[in-house]
Amino acid sequence: MWLLSWPRKYKRLVQVSADIVITWVALWLAFLIRLGWDKLVNPLGDYLWLFVVAPLVAIPIYVRQGMYRAVLRYLGNDALVTIFRSVTISALFLALIVYWYRAAPAVVPRSLVFNYWWVSLLMLGGLRLLMRQYFMGDWFQVRKVMSLSSTDDGLPKVAVYGAGTAGNQLVAALRVGKAMRPVAFIDDDPGISSRVIAGLKVFAPKHIQKMISETGAEEILLAIPSATRARRKEILQFLERFPLHIRSVPDILDLASGRVKVEDIQEVEIADLLGRDAVPPQAELLERCILGKVVMVTGAGGSIGAELCRQIIGCSPKTLILLDQSEFNLYSIHSELESAVRRTSLPVRLLPVLGSVRSQAHMQDVMRTWGVNTVYHAAAYKHVPMVEHNIAEGILNNVMGTLYTAQAALKAGVEHFVLISTDKAVRPTNVMGSTKRLAEMVLQALSAELAPVLMGDSALHQVNKTRFTMVRFGNVLGSSGSVIPLFREQIRRGGPVTVTHPSITRYFMTIPEAAQLVIQAGSMGQGGDVFVLDMGHPVKILDLAEKMIHLSGLSVRSERNPQGDVAVEFTGLRPGEKLFEELLIGGEVSPTSHSMIMRANEELLSWDALKLILIELLAAVDVGDYDRVRQLLRATVSGYTPEGEIVDWMHVQQRTEF
Repeated sequence: MWLLSWPRKYKRLVQVSADIVITWVALWLAFLIRLGWDKLVNPLGDYLWLFVVAPLVAIPIYVRQGMYRAVLRYLGNDALVTIFRSVTISALFLALIVYWYRAAPAVVPRSLVFNYWWVSLLMLGGLRLLMRQYFMGDWFQVRKVMSLSSTDDGLPKVAVYGAGTAGNQLVAALRVGKAMRPVAFIDDDPGISSRVIAGLKVFAPKHIQKMISETGAEEILLAIPSATRARRKEILQFLERFPLHIRSVPDILDLASGRVKVEDIQEVEIADLLGRDAVPPQAELLERCILGKVVMVTGAGGSIGAELCRQIIGCSPKTLILLDQSEFNLYSIHSELESAVRRTSLPVRLLPVLGSVRSQAHMQDVMRTWGVNTVYHAAAYKHVPMVEHNIAEGILNNVMGTLYTAQAALKAGVEHFVLISTDKAVRPTNVMGSTKRLAEMVLQALSAELAPVLMGDSALHQVNKTRFTMVRFGNVLGSSGSVIPLFREQIRRGGPVTVTHPSITRYFMTIPEAAQLVIQAGSMGQGGDVFVLDMGHPVKILDLAEKMIHLSGLSVRSERNPQGDVAVEFTGLRPGEKLFEELLIGGEVSPTSHSMIMRANEELLSWDALKLILIELLAAVDVGDYDRVRQLLRATVSGYTPEGEIVDWMHVQQRTEF
C-alpha cells in the first residue's frame, strides 16, 4: 500500500488529476452515447471549448462540496451523497453554460448534459468504491465460500458472531488492520443463513463445527454489542463446547460515546458469564442526594469510589470533592473526571483533596469549608489476607476512620452519610469483615442518638442532623484484588489457575451497577438503615475459572483429561477466608421501592456502650495487645469466629526483637 504513505497534498493532487481525466472521458462518452460511432467527436475539434470548460466548472464545485476531504479507505454513504450532489450541481452549471454560449462552433445536443451527469456519477463513484476496496485489501477478491481457507497468509482466522452493523464494521476494520483474517459470519437469523455478506458466508450456530472444518477458524469475535447480558450468557454457554478463543467488541454505549472503537477487541466480559441484566436506575433516587448539592467521596481513587464519582458527575452536583490519601489514585480519577466534564460541558466543580479519613480535624475542615451536603464513605482497606495480618491499620482505617468521618459530618451538619459496606461484615471469619461490621455499628449507634456526646468530646452534646445509611454488597468485577485479572494472567501464562477451594462461592456484581445501586439506596435511608443489594445467585469460583479457560480456546487439564492445556490447582483457603459469603446477619429483610435493594433489620448497640468498647479497642491497638483485640471483636461483632490466632506482622516483629 505504497500510496498510503504519501503526504495528504499529493494524494489530493492525484484525486484532482484523476477527476479531470474522468470529466473528459465522461463528456466524450456522453457524445458517443448520443451520436454513436458514426459521428465520433474529436475533443480537439469543434467541441474543444466544452472539454476545457467542463473541468473548470466541475473541480471547484467538487472542492467546495468537500469531495476531497473524505478518506477513501473509510468511504461511507455520506461521501457517496456528496458525490451525487457535487456531480448534479456541476452538470446543472454546465447545462447553463451550454445554453448561454450561442457562439459555439457546433450545436451541443440537449441530451448530452444528462448523459454526462449519469456517466460522471458512475465513473467518479465507481472509482472511489474500487479504491476503497483496494485500500481495504480486497482488490479483486471475489471470495468464494468454499475457498475461504484456500489461501494462507499467516493471519489468525476468525469468525464474527453477528452479521449486523457492528459485525460488518468489525470485518472492515480487520481487513484494513490486517491483524486477523475474517473467514465467516455466525448469526441467529435463519433468514440470512447460508447467505454471503461482505464476501463471507453466514453460518447458523448449529453449523459452527462445519464452519470450523471449512474455514479453519481459530477464534470467534462477538459483534453483538446490543444483546442483553442474559442473551450473551446463553451464547457463551453454547460456544464453550468448541475449541475456539472467544472475544468481543465493546459495548454499544462505549462505541456511541467514542471511548472505544469497534476494532478494539477485548476478552469476554465476566459479567456476560453471570448473565445479569442491570435494572435501569430510578432517576429520582439517583439525583435526590446529588443534584445541585456539594458531594464528597472518600476513597475516591479506589475502584468503588472512582465509579461513584463517575456516576455522581452525571447527576449534576454543584461540587464534587474527591478525597484520597493516595496521590497517584487521586490524580488519576481527577484527570479522568476533568476530561469528562470538559467533553460534556457539565457545570460541575471538581476539588481533589489529599488526606486521610483518620484525621477528624482535616475532614471537619473540608466539610465545613465547602458546605458538604452528602458524603459517600468508600475509603477502606478491604483485602482480606492483607488486613488479617495488619490488624492495627485495619482497625484504625476501617473503624476509626469511619468514626472520625461520621463525627466530622455530624459537626459540619452534613445531611446524608452513606457507608459502603460488604457482605464480609456478616458473621465474619476475618478482621476485615469484623472491622466493616463495627463501622456499620458505629453509624447505627450514632443514628439512634438525637444529641450524642461524641468520642473525644467531654459532656458536650452534638445535635444530630445527619442521616446515616449503610449499603452492603458482595464482590464487584474488576475491583482491586479481584480473582478475574489473576485468572486471565494465569491462563495467558499457560497455567496453572489457582483456586483456594473446590467449593468456594462468591456473589458478583459489576462496578457500575453496584455504584448506581449504592447511590439509590443512600437516597432511601431514613437514618440507621442497613441496605443489602440483590446480588443474584452465588457463583462457584471453580466453575468461573473453567469457563474462562474454555472461552480462551483451551481445555482444562484434569485426571479425566490429562492432555488438557491448563490445570486448576487448589491452594487452600487464605487467612480469614470463608467458603460462603452472606448478606444478612439475621433472617429479616423487607423490600423497598427498588427491586434490587432490600432493607435489613440488624441488631445494634447503644452509642454510650459502643463508645466505651471503641475506646478500649483503640487502647489495645496502641499497646499491641492483640489478645485483647480478639476478645473485644468477638464480644462485640455478632458471629465473629476467627479461624486462628490474630497475628499482626508488626507485633510479630516486636516479639522477635525482644
